[in-house]
Amino acid sequence: MTTTPIHPGAPTPGITSGGREAPLSSASGQQHSRVREGLPYPLGANWDGLGVNFALFSAHATKVELCLFSEDGEEELERIELPEFTDEVWHGYLPDARPGQLYGYRVHGAYEPENGHRFNANKLLIDPCARQLVGELKWDDALYGYTIGHEDGDLSFDERDSAPFIPKCRVIDPAFTWGRSREIHVPWDRTIFYEAHVRGMTMMNPKVNESMRGTFSGLSDPAVLDHLRNLGVSSLELMPIHAFADDRHLQEKGLHNYWGYNTLSFFAPHPAYMSTNTISEFKQMVACYHAVGIEVILDVVYNHTAEGNEMGPTLSWKGIDNASYYRLMPEEKRYYINDTGTGNTVNLSHPRVLQMVTDSLRYWADEMRVDGFRFDLATILGREPHGFDEGGGFLDSCRQDPLLSQCKLIAEPWDCGPGGYQVGGFPPGWAEWNDKFRDTMRAFWKGDEGQLAEFATRLTGSADLFNHRGRKPYSSVNFITAHDGFTLRDLVTYNDKHNEANGEDNNDGSDDNYSWNHGVEGETDDPEVRELRLRQMRNMLATLMFSQGTPMLLAGDEFGRTQGGNNNAYCQDSDIGWVNWELSQEGRDLLAFTRHIIALRRRYPMLHRSRFLTGDWNDELEVRDVTWLTPDAEEMDVGTWEADHSRAIGVLLDGRAQPTGIRRAGSHSTLLMVVNAHHESITWTLPEVSSGRHWVFRLNTAAPASREGEQYGFGSTYEVEGRSMVMLELVRDDNGASRNG
Repeated sequence: MTTTPIHPGAPTPGITSGGREAPLSSASGQQHSRVREGLPYPLGANWDGLGVNFALFSAHATKVELCLFSEDGEEELERIELPEFTDEVWHGYLPDARPGQLYGYRVHGAYEPENGHRFNANKLLIDPCARQLVGELKWDDALYGYTIGHEDGDLSFDERDSAPFIPKCRVIDPAFTWGRSREIHVPWDRTIFYEAHVRGMTMMNPKVNESMRGTFSGLSDPAVLDHLRNLGVSSLELMPIHAFADDRHLQEKGLHNYWGYNTLSFFAPHPAYMSTNTISEFKQMVACYHAVGIEVILDVVYNHTAEGNEMGPTLSWKGIDNASYYRLMPEEKRYYINDTGTGNTVNLSHPRVLQMVTDSLRYWADEMRVDGFRFDLATILGREPHGFDEGGGFLDSCRQDPLLSQCKLIAEPWDCGPGGYQVGGFPPGWAEWNDKFRDTMRAFWKGDEGQLAEFATRLTGSADLFNHRGRKPYSSVNFITAHDGFTLRDLVTYNDKHNEANGEDNNDGSDDNYSWNHGVEGETDDPEVRELRLRQMRNMLATLMFSQGTPMLLAGDEFGRTQGGNNNAYCQDSDIGWVNWELSQEGRDLLAFTRHIIALRRRYPMLHRSRFLTGDWNDELEVRDVTWLTPDAEEMDVGTWEADHSRAIGVLLDGRAQPTGIRRAGSHSTLLMVVNAHHESITWTLPEVSSGRHWVFRLNTAAPASREGEQYGFGSTYEVEGRSMVMLELVRDDNGASRNG
């Protein structure tokens, strides 16, 4: 084992101009006995109180050098050859290393792109298991393993040192006093997700200290905590917070990677999100949310990395062991399988890569105490060489793991590869984003024909997709809007996308939005158009909260946030992508409405059952859990279901059908929801229900200020306005009277 002091301007030791390895000699000619063999596990740089163990997996490397840097990361002080190679892990122990030490790796081996190997020790590499990164990625041609512009393309070999341009890894001390912070286990059937962005939530919030905006500390501000707690959501789902790269092509256009789906590290928080420059800031944020009873869910990207395809940079995995970490074309290993649409695909079929990902998940669940994960392009994670397999290695690993199996696991169940659309295809224990819910609800309220039967299926939990193998209605994560696409306000304000600010001539983003501008493209002062748009927002919010399944609300939709018609704000780290907290009166009214419907959902267990609705008659109880009604209070027939013009339905949810063993307070309540997507009003006859006295008003999206508690007798009529939803609750006789009546 040898160490080599580094002097500014010195050529990279161990590399000849031809790219082959040359003997490495220490400048002092002495071996440093302080470097011990260490252990091959755990991977990464781990401080044990006395020193630091460094361990790096690479099956095909011939030598690994640990590079130590000055406190500012500018000067490479020393290179230390890791002395041991055990089970394809290179490792060494430095007894004099301490938390705060900056480091990186140089990995030696064959540069043979045609065989899948891209080793180039001129490139400083990020430790895949680094717990913290320091500094920004500075785009420079030296970051590429090949010489840009060379006639042989990526087959050429670049000799420039990339160290000045790459973030450095930092050894951390994981100690943190959690105090009285407690774990949060919100039952699935009571879960309401709130999807948000760390920067977007606070950059325009005047109640948050300006120096803290855009960081974990800003997200911990009492103003943000109070807003979410008062709103009534149970779980904050954060868009990617793993360290990520800002794309070169975006920087050249003066834009930035805002969303963060471009991972540089699966263990390190994004440096720009830390105002204190310590990972304890993230832990403190989690503790703050747990203290008010709100879970923290992370949106994680394990399907690809920021290194792109064969023409991408060499930042970490590509230079450590390209052939192991990525899926390569079997007959042309120079090229990458691109099932993600981003240039590369992480190879979860490799046991060490699988270990890296599951170690990362356990780290965030255990050390950082997050409560669950939403997996970007999750079909990738279930892919084996033969295609998607719900019994694949990664999915099986999560299912059997005693820690991960208790976390909330949410799949985005699609990717760009063959057979990539897998909604409903994930195994028990997983929930899935349900885009069929999104599209159906948008089309129904837009007034498209032939949507009624599909609307009813999605409203009742999408049993056609999820009712198998003991899966529950909450397996369907329902959403109307998400980060990718229109906000709720823009959905009712624009027929077409308006992504000009992205610099791609409005060619990016989906053209298939099921949106409707209600007669005017963009914002307007027309009071009738504005009122109709507000009603449609209320309709979709109420539909979301009153549907079986797990609702997800996009940050800002609760008060009508706009992105100016941009439905692909991935590069808009600006007021386009940020949440504007200066609310108009319309915004304040919509916020009050959203709080009300969330409170209704939480009040009535019938709106979030743990079993699927069937509509079957129960002879013992003489009741159905759900009955579908016409305006005349008659049961729907086949002809009405199939008629293209049908756009109205009554939904009678009878809480008496809930099995006794799973009842809880309020579960016996019976609700009537009337949904009218026609443009004209419909006179609705209120049905008679056994053991009931009368109906009591709870909600009308056409008149949100209506007085709650008004009573209506059986057989009386209620005028359901065009494009509106009404909810009433049954008041029962004797001891069956609703506690809410």
